[in-house]
Amino acid sequence: MTAWAAVSCWRFLPAAALLVTITLVELHGPAGQLIYVNPEEISNIRQPTTADHFARGTRCLVFLSNGNLLTVTEDCLTVRKKLAPSDPP
Repeated sequence: MTAWAAVSCWRFLPAAALLVTITLVELHGPAGQLIYVNPEEISNIRQPTTADHFARGTRCLVFLSNGNLLTVTEDCLTVRKKLAPSDPP
């Protein structure tokens, strides 16, 4: 490729590059599975009122904006701390 061809290719690129990042939080399901969830998709969290309706070991219910429910073994305080935005270094 000639120097002219390399320079002419740059005019087809956008003037400003767009950088997209997604932060995922790691949680654990009652069966020991890893769950990665986008904090922006969480609408509500709460403790289960009765243990009979959920898998053994469920300590927090995580409700997503699409209507799904996640049951996790972390307590809700730990989930809330994981969801808090971290301060940049």
